[in-house]
Amino acid sequence: MEAWMNDVPAAVRDSQRQLRRDVRDLPGRFARLSDALEAEVAAIRSEQAHGGAVPELPFQDVAAGRVTAAQRAHIKRRGCVVVRGVFDPDQVGAWNEAIVRYIDDVQYLQRMPQKAGLDKYFSALGSSRPQIYSLYWSLPQMQARQHADMATLRSWLNRLWTFEKNGTRYFDPDRQFNYADRIRRREPGDSTLGLSPHSDGGSVERWCEPSFRHVYREVFDGDPLAFDPFDAEGRTATREIPSPAVCSAFRTFQGWTALTRQGPGDGTLKLVPIAKTTPWMLLRALQPDVPDGDLCGAQPGRALGASPQWHAPLLAGLVSIPQVEPGDTVWWHSDVIHAVEDQHTGSGYSNVIYIGAAPWCAKNAAFAQRQAPAFLEGRSSPDFAPEDYELGFAGRAREENLSPLGLMQMGLTDWT
Repeated sequence: MEAWMNDVPAAVRDSQRQLRRDVRDLPGRFARLSDALEAEVAAIRSEQAHGGAVPELPFQDVAAGRVTAAQRAHIKRRGCVVVRGVFDPDQVGAWNEAIVRYIDDVQYLQRMPQKAGLDKYFSALGSSRPQIYSLYWSLPQMQARQHADMATLRSWLNRLWTFEKNGTRYFDPDRQFNYADRIRRREPGDSTLGLSPHSDGGSVERWCEPSFRHVYREVFDGDPLAFDPFDAEGRTATREIPSPAVCSAFRTFQGWTALTRQGPGDGTLKLVPIAKTTPWMLLRALQPDVPDGDLCGAQPGRALGASPQWHAPLLAGLVSIPQVEPGDTVWWHSDVIHAVEDQHTGSGYSNVIYIGAAPWCAKNAAFAQRQAPAFLEGRSSPDFAPEDYELGFAGRAREENLSPLGLMQMGLTDWT
């Protein structure tokens, strides 16, 4: 653990004061970013009114190399994309049914009281019936993660990034690390899972931690409008405050695969589809109206929240994703502000498998060494609370259920 993490409040005060003092022309920089944000939000509202602000692609175009340069540029501007038809709907239907059985067979609901208080991220959600299930190793999850079409898609997504510069390769876009995440099974009428707007992958670290300060070097020391959220320099070397609520792997995109039809009103995802929101948020916390020692509410060990109090101009761009079908996938850059609708007012379950894009790099290889034993033993993924529902459960996926590609993606065999 870095020394500053031993006294985070002091580090926050010191970093905020230092940046307020040393960032050149702070008022002018923030004014330029505010103008740019206002223009992007206006563009989003117009796009949403004329077909949708979230870009969409058929997977067949990705696989066949038919995505145009203009489409790639639009996806990078919006920081998100819906890729349709990645998996066969019949296969996805079978996966969905198998996951429902898996939840029952592992006796998840019956065992929940024994695990109370372990999951700090969702501990505030007052529901006797969960909507996010801390299950990582079912056969459908592993089969979807290691599927060849998923590998093709994630390689394409990774290649939207600048992953190599000046002879330094920050990650391998064509080799995937299968970061194990959970399952969402949200029932109609649920009003417990709503998550306020946030971005993952670091909160106060973005101001206080030198590894993050390098990622956002243009914001503090250069031209903030020149910041490139798809530049991988520094991204694979960040150091986060250890927490079961913070991803400690590197993901080019967060994402999920739809197991059921879902869309606006079905208790699902909302996005602020702007890739370049973080510079504005970073400088917003340095403005005179923000109290000393307060980074617009950012809390250590949590996601970076976007609140109406401090970030209203940004939240004006929050929109629902379009309706998706079973087998469609949704992807968003780790800096992108996203939220979960407060209520599920639809008529069917909104079910997903969380699968992001995590390319092979030193940071992810190190995490794979921690995650692989958890898989082999059936323990929870090491980035999450140690609820261990699958420990000792005979019905979970095993090493023999993995393909040669899946074994490499899990770090269980060397890449060939």
